[in-house]
Amino acid sequence: MQLRLVPLLVILAACGGKSVAPPPSPPPPPPAKPAPVAAPAKSLTGIWLGTLHAGDVDLRVQLHLDLATTPAGCSGDSLDQGVKGIACTDVVATATSLAFTMPAVHATYTGTVSADGNTITGTFTQGGPLSLTLTRQATALEPAAPMPPVGVDKIQQVMTDDMATLLAGELAPSTGIGVTIGVIEHGKQTIFSFGAAKPDSVFEIGSVTKTFTGLVLAQLVQQHQVRLDQPVRELLPKGTVAKPATGAEITLVDLSAQRSGLPRMPDNMAFADPTNPYADYDAKGLYAYIGKHGVAMPEKPEFAYSNLGVGLLGQALAEHAHSSYDALVAKQITGPLGMHDTAVTPTPAMAKRFLDGHGSQHAVVHHWDLAALAGAGALRSTAGDMLVFLQAQLHPESVKGTSPQARTLAAAITASHAIQGESMPGMHIAFNWFRIDATGEYWHNGATGGFSSYALFDPDKDFAVVVLVNRGIDDGMLADNIGTHVAARLAGRLAPPLH
Repeated sequence: MQLRLVPLLVILAACGGKSVAPPPSPPPPPPAKPAPVAAPAKSLTGIWLGTLHAGDVDLRVQLHLDLATTPAGCSGDSLDQGVKGIACTDVVATATSLAFTMPAVHATYTGTVSADGNTITGTFTQGGPLSLTLTRQATALEPAAPMPPVGVDKIQQVMTDDMATLLAGELAPSTGIGVTIGVIEHGKQTIFSFGAAKPDSVFEIGSVTKTFTGLVLAQLVQQHQVRLDQPVRELLPKGTVAKPATGAEITLVDLSAQRSGLPRMPDNMAFADPTNPYADYDAKGLYAYIGKHGVAMPEKPEFAYSNLGVGLLGQALAEHAHSSYDALVAKQITGPLGMHDTAVTPTPAMAKRFLDGHGSQHAVVHHWDLAALAGAGALRSTAGDMLVFLQAQLHPESVKGTSPQARTLAAAITASHAIQGESMPGMHIAFNWFRIDATGEYWHNGATGGFSSYALFDPDKDFAVVVLVNRGIDDGMLADNIGTHVAARLAGRLAPPLH
């Protein structure tokens, strides 16, 4: 996911002189040396520099602070992103602490000032907390100049250069780890790979599956099989869960917008095989949990990411269609779009190209299988198939076909982009797609034990990116970092270095 010096005048008091008593009395002892007077605390006015460590990416933050004005003058620069003059407000500064907010980026900072007044150690919170230590500087640095946009025809060479450090380290042949990158811009596409991956390699896409689940919902709504405001209870086997005695109950759109109040995961998973933790969590277990938890909506619904919620949505839609989740996705999405390399259960042809997944320290790990929670993260795919999916997001009007499912798909895709509410700071959520408010880009990422993924499309600039990696996120969010880097390059934004 995405800162002038007026010193205080210090007056030191000093005493001098010597008293002499008249004779014949003995002279008094010399006067005691006066105790030193403590200097007032040093002003925080000035220039401060620190670095945010976000996953594998380092971002320098420069703060300009002027406490001589009312209200206090405060602005920030993101030096490595080429952004200057981000306004900060609500500045509270004392001799020992500093706090402020940055409304434009939905961020806050709180820190503690060192005894010498030259260091502020604190936390920068933007969606989640990140450590940020600021050090006093004599002069300001200029943000890096924006980069020109890179077209689809040159992106492979640019990324080869930008990823030089990764290619010599994390993606070196000895690690077994690889990445496949797919880009489409104005209808022209390219797919390229590094490390152990090939352009047609098959990966687990993890939670990017949720965008397919959201689209299945939109499809069934277009086909008048379900309603967005329909209680999920009505799609489950009769007697699974009671209707709440009072108040609203969880609907299908609540599950897709992730505001149902359901926790991230159910508490009745047995984890019989820790290397494949979701495999034995079947519909019986899911229905037992929902029956116990209930389907009442929170009094104040708000966004809370829930694998359970989207998994329940996928299972409920499949149950209603008298189908498996895998077959439902094939019927409603991958079949009409001609995606032959996307499925929960790999075909024999896919199995031959299915990479080994890797966990911490490059260790090979078990593939993950999801049963009742398949809608939350069970799909496997290739970069080529994902570009077909993303091109349909960019241009729903280009989707053609004669089957009933193909005929509703264009309208369903358009409907699935409709914003349902705020999610993280600076972002809103559609049908499981997140939209970045500042750029208009839609995105989702995913991770299993041995794979990670990142998908993004920009309707205004007409490009899309998919990054698939056969490594989980224990050692850093490699797919996210590469994906956001590629998007920045395509858009002409400053792309932070990849480590």
